[in-house]
Amino acid sequence: MYVWARLARMVLTARSRGPYRMGEESRLTFRCLPTDIDSNLHLNNARYMMLADVGRIDIFLRAGLLGLARKNGWAPMMGGLQAVYVREVRLWKRFEVVSTVETWEDTQVIGRHRFVLEDGQTAALVMTTAGVYDFRNRRFVPIQEIVHTLGQDIQPRPPSEEERIFMASHTGLRKLAKVAT
Repeated sequence: MYVWARLARMVLTARSRGPYRMGEESRLTFRCLPTDIDSNLHLNNARYMMLADVGRIDIFLRAGLLGLARKNGWAPMMGGLQAVYVREVRLWKRFEVVSTVETWEDTQVIGRHRFVLEDGQTAALVMTTAGVYDFRNRRFVPIQEIVHTLGQDIQPRPPSEEERIFMASHTGLRKLAKVAT
């Protein structure tokens, strides 16, 4: 199953996993297929990003964000990501992508996607930063406003030191990219 089939399977099974609430996990199970591998016969780096997208879309769908975004003219947008690989996912092996919303500040939300092998070990970790853009008002929407609109009454925890470093690195790299154009 390539990305579209995996995405379709996630959408078709979303209801059975129930609504997503901040602080919970999205858990999706996959198998490393021949279309996923590189010359080392393990999950290639681009596939990690694609499967993290499926986990993130699962959260957006089950939390109600996609419907809310469509209604309000908003669009969830990735800001950046960082990935670390600690173990390989070999051909034909099953694994889970465990996705979470970790915390948020102002208009920036931090997500985490952990790739977990059948024995419980982490194979890779992808950390993301994202926001929700309001096309009508030409601004990024404060995440707390979105959480409130979704009917959840939860406050974010303060970002960890690693998350702060990630956000600062992302901000610096973004500035560098704008200068390079």
